This record gives sequence, structure tokens and C-alpha cells, in this order.
Amino acid sequence: MPLLGVNIDHVATVRQARGTDEPDPVWAAMEAELGGADGITFHLREDRRHIQDRDARILRETVGVKLNMEMSIADEIVDLAVELRPDQCTLVPEKREELTTEGGLDVIKHQERIARAIEKLKTRGIAVSAFIEPITDQIRASADVGFAAVELWTGGYSHATTLPESAKAIDDLKSGIGVGLENRLEVLGGHGLTYRNVAPIAALAGFCEFNIGHSIVARSIYVGMKQAVREMKDILLLHAP
Repeated sequence: MPLLGVNIDHVATVRQARGTDEPDPVWAAMEAELGGADGITFHLREDRRHIQDRDARILRETVGVKLNMEMSIADEIVDLAVELRPDQCTLVPEKREELTTEGGLDVIKHQERIARAIEKLKTRGIAVSAFIEPITDQIRASADVGFAAVELWTGGYSHATTLPESAKAIDDLKSGIGVGLENRLEVLGGHGLTYRNVAPIAALAGFCEFNIGHSIVARSIYVGMKQAVREMKDILLLHAP
């Protein structure tokens, strides 16, 4: 069964909307762990729109499962990651105008900068993953530049509005998984996955982990974080290949 990483960014989004001290994303991470989360993911953005530096430091001190830091390749952020030493860093594209991360990192275009960032992180014992679209050349470039894993962007599937679009997106992910495994990469998945749409993706052989945030945080408003995580884990278990 694939592992479940819970992204707690949008707990901080609610907090930052009022500029207060609640809800606390660190507390949400603890509740997610109690619900069975295998990992906690957070994205320390350059504009600090949700997670703050203090959150990241406390998460590093308190999270007992795998801590995955999503991040850009900006020098300031790389240096912070080197200081924090999360278990894993996932390099993602970042645009100030986007609501959330859309699309994957262009590893081919930014190969030189990415290689420098990977080297810095690896020297601190941090595993490094690339958040990329399921494109063969990008996956192979990720292996060549030194990534240990790739997280395939599932947005093509999540945003599909017709059955043919959905079927094509699933085929692209199947192909991407195959290329990743051929290149000795761990293959993760994430973006836009919800309780309603995750089953066909959970059924694909080869994914070792999914990172899911917004849908779990939204569900937690009604049932609590522990129960929301348990429900997503149950779906993954039910549909795992």
C-alpha cells in the first residue's frame, strides 16, 4: 500500500488570513500523525504566504514521521533547508501569482541550478525529490541530475473534465511510473487528489507514496484531522494494487 504524506499548508493559510495564531499547522501535523499519516509535508514559500520560518523549525523538532519540505530552488530557501535538515526536500516550481503549485519543475531548463541545490542538500543527508509532470525526458533528466525520487504531478488527471482526458492522464501517469522505476527512482504522486477522485490513481502499481493536502484539510473541518487522515488511508488501502 502506498504511504500517505499529509500537506498541512492550508491550515496555515486559514491562520494567515486573520494574522493570528490559530489554527496551528504544527498541531495539525500532530493530529495527522495520530490519524496514521506516514509523512508530513509543508511548503515554505519565498513569499511566506502560509507556512512561516517558525512553523518549519517547530515541525522539524516535533514531527515523528518523515518530514518533507516542498521548496523552490532559490538560494535563500536552499540555505534554510540545509539548516533545518528535513528528511526530504521536494523541489517545485514557484510563481508568486499562483494559488498553489501548478505544473512541474522544468528539470531540463534549470539543470545547473538544480544540480547545485541537490549537492548542498545531499551533503546534509537530505533525500531530494523532484515535483515534475509525467514527461519521459523530465523524468530521465531528474535521474541524471541526481534526484532520488520524483513526485509526479497528478493535476492532468485531477483537472480533467471528460472521460477521454482522464483516461489519457492516467495513461501518462502509468508511463511516467514505468520510466521512473526504470531509472531507479522512487515514484510518488500528488496534486489535486481528493476523496472522490483518488481511487483510480491509488490503483496504479508503482506509486510508493501520495502527498495530499487541501482535500484532507477541508475534510478535517467537519470530522477532525485524525478522522480525515484515517478516511484517506482507508481509501488508499482499499484500492491499492
